[in-house]
Amino acid sequence: MDDVKARTRQQILEVAAEILEREGAQAVSTRSVAAAAGIRAASLYQLFGDKDGLLAALAIHAFDLYLAQKQTVAHTDDPVADMRRGWDFHVDFGVAHPAFYVLMFGTALPGRRPPAAEQARELLLGFLDRVAAAGRLRVPPALAADLLTAGITGVTLSLIGTPAGDRDPEVSTRMRDVVVDSLVTDAAPAAGPGLAPHALALDTALVTAGEDGLPLRPAETALLRDWLGLLAR
Repeated sequence: MDDVKARTRQQILEVAAEILEREGAQAVSTRSVAAAAGIRAASLYQLFGDKDGLLAALAIHAFDLYLAQKQTVAHTDDPVADMRRGWDFHVDFGVAHPAFYVLMFGTALPGRRPPAAEQARELLLGFLDRVAAAGRLRVPPALAADLLTAGITGVTLSLIGTPAGDRDPEVSTRMRDVVVDSLVTDAAPAAGPGLAPHALALDTALVTAGEDGLPLRPAETALLRDWLGLLAR
């Protein structure tokens, strides 16, 4: 894509984002966005195809905004504390940008996640690998990601649907603690009973090392990971 098309595309997304936040998704049409951006509808169709293509691109644009703001949340040496802060940030973002959030996470179809949800899952899995490497995850990262996503999106969409004056922040705090506490240990495990956190930590280390960093053949690595999966249950 040349510079002119890239600038036009960014302009369209910014205009569409303003309409979305001001008036909601129902107001975002190819005609309204083209008029507000001062371009021909044909130009919009060339860049996005149709309204669905525009909304999909807008969801990714919203996710980029989400990531830019999330980068301001500092990481600490305690990945579980960071998990709780990440939950709070996620909910606060959704409540502050309800139209964005519904487009990002509330437009799933059977068997199909919203566009931004796939990127969010990859980001979450990377973070959970860090928790597992610290020996503090009770369940495999993929299951933890599914449980966290179900809990946090459910809470956020529920708060968005509640009139501002009736929202109780305790709802999010209590759900956060119930979900996170069910997924993690209080501290890194000491030597002794309780194999699951150790198995998950070793499995994460194997993934991080990659095939070139292991003195095992691929079949042996796959078998070891199967055994670790059994021990992690």
